[in-house]
Amino acid sequence: MSEQVEQTGVRDGRLRVFLVDDHAMFRAGVRAELGAHVEVVGEASTVAEAVARIAAARPDVVLLDVHMPDGGGRAVLEAVRRSHPQVRFLALSVSDAAEDVIGLIRAGARGYVTKTISPDELAAAIRRVADGDAVFSPRLAGFVLDAFAARPDTPVADPELDQLTNREREVLRLLARGYAYKEIAKELYISIKTVETHVSNVLRKLQMSNRYELSRWAADRRLV
Repeated sequence: MSEQVEQTGVRDGRLRVFLVDDHAMFRAGVRAELGAHVEVVGEASTVAEAVARIAAARPDVVLLDVHMPDGGGRAVLEAVRRSHPQVRFLALSVSDAAEDVIGLIRAGARGYVTKTISPDELAAAIRRVADGDAVFSPRLAGFVLDAFAARPDTPVADPELDQLTNREREVLRLLARGYAYKEIAKELYISIKTVETHVSNVLRKLQMSNRYELSRWAADRRLV
């Protein structure tokens, strides 16, 4: 029994979980909702902070946001896995876009769920990932299987998409889904002015003139 505790960090049946997300309000909400199910042993808002703190905390599962500055969740996953391969990662993101899901899974995440998941479902997903299962939000499971079975060698990279920052991609995705600027601001915890700036940057980088062209462009790349 003592050997199991040393290897996994599990004590009294409570899994040790670490939160990585650049929104403090979201981290606080997840911590509060999961408190009865797991032991939250730490949190971080940046890539560098996450890599250092995860190494120190040795959690069983890391809940990982996809889009953050300095390389996002994938940078955290790749850095930690090199030195602590026993730590398992579950992506928890507002994004359900193809390149995000495939990119994180190829990098080594054990699952990918969206932020619409309920607290009980999230707790169950964490435990399944800790047990070695692969977990996906229902809408993503079939997509992931199809993507790897039908096009296993399809590259994730897209030269035009690579021009955009992670935040610009999030704004583009919501804009293409028909969200108003005010709704995008609320969804991403940013100001309307910041949304306007991101949209202007996307239009300039992709050399487009309006949101309708952006929507078609996003749909062609299965970003919506």
